[in-house]
Amino acid sequence: MNKFHNSMESVWSVGSSIKGKVNKLRNLFESGKSPKGPEESQLQSPSMLKSMKSFACDYRVSSAFSNTSSIQLAGTEDRIVVYFTSLRGIRRTFEDCYAVRMILRGFRVWVDERDISMDSAYKKELQSLLSEKNVSLPQIFIRGKYVGGAEVIKHLFEVGDLAKILEGFPKQKPGFACESCGDVRFIPCMNCSGSRKIFDEDEGIQKRCMECNENGLIRCPDCAS
Repeated sequence: MNKFHNSMESVWSVGSSIKGKVNKLRNLFESGKSPKGPEESQLQSPSMLKSMKSFACDYRVSSAFSNTSSIQLAGTEDRIVVYFTSLRGIRRTFEDCYAVRMILRGFRVWVDERDISMDSAYKKELQSLLSEKNVSLPQIFIRGKYVGGAEVIKHLFEVGDLAKILEGFPKQKPGFACESCGDVRFIPCMNCSGSRKIFDEDEGIQKRCMECNENGLIRCPDCAS
């Protein structure tokens, strides 16, 4: 019984010691807290919290462009441009391209989609803009300014800042699809019917059509101009 009594006393003493340490830690953290004054109460008011939230949102939106603001795509100040690929050769790349396109289409804004697998000129254009030979896809420009790739767009979308960035762009009708190209943004060349060759009657020989790309395609005049 004496041994049992002594063991119980040791357990209680350990418990009291732990409780004392917890109280000391609690007092340590609580001692740094000062009573709420009128200024702090004002900061926690709904109107002030809303203002601070709006400021934080504006800061995140501006910071999305700050690091890459020197890279600009001339002539696209009125649109959203997405460089992507429709090929499924690399699964991760295709999924990222698809995800970004679906996110932007969810806002029903018109997007200037530039498929580098359909026109190699877009690949060269992007390489020149980023000064890189091996560029990852997709790459997005908004109002002529370089935003970044899929991760940037996904993050802006998740935190709700993408909607603020896209404010001011005209909206399309729900379910809109171009009747001319089916939203592919390309159609067969109307000059050579996609053959890439035309017959020169003066010289009596076939020549390369200069109006289409290497695939015999031209930009859709209805939705991609």
